[in-house]
Amino acid sequence: MRAREGARDRRSEPSTGGPARSRLDQPRTTRPGLITLPTYDPEAFGKLSERIARFLGTGRFIVWMTVVVVVWVGWNTVLPDQVHFDDYPFIFLTLMLSLQASYAAPLILLAQNRQDDRDRVNMEQDRARSDRNIADTEYLTREVAALRQGLGEVATRAFIASELGTVRSELQSLLKEIDERRQGSEML
Repeated sequence: MRAREGARDRRSEPSTGGPARSRLDQPRTTRPGLITLPTYDPEAFGKLSERIARFLGTGRFIVWMTVVVVVWVGWNTVLPDQVHFDDYPFIFLTLMLSLQASYAAPLILLAQNRQDDRDRVNMEQDRARSDRNIADTEYLTREVAALRQGLGEVATRAFIASELGTVRSELQSLLKEIDERRQGSEML
């Protein structure tokens, strides 16, 4: 019982001197104690699978597959029996077509998964770009509203001219009043 508790305690504490503990959200690269399998580059394999899937979805592939099947059937029916390698029910041809299909289906699925991943990344980037555009638009809308408000408070030429006219008329009336008072005081 104590051995289990000690092992549990050691697992929960971070290791300082031993090998680094791998992250739980990432798959292990190798398993200790098992036979090491050959490694491959997933990106290169994915690109190859996409090229194959792209070829399988073309008319050229259908033409080549048709040519191969016609030559196969022709070889095994028209030529003499000594050169036949697959007799009438064409079992070997069926096996080869099944083998081709068994490899094509996973390669097509892998290519579709990679395309889905690219689409997801593009969609996330589009969403982020859209969010930035919305934020920029809202900012610009607020700025235009502030400018409109500011322009409402700014004195225009017409306003200044009318105010100047009012001030001039007031000044002229004051000057007349001063002149009248001056003339009235001189008379006295």
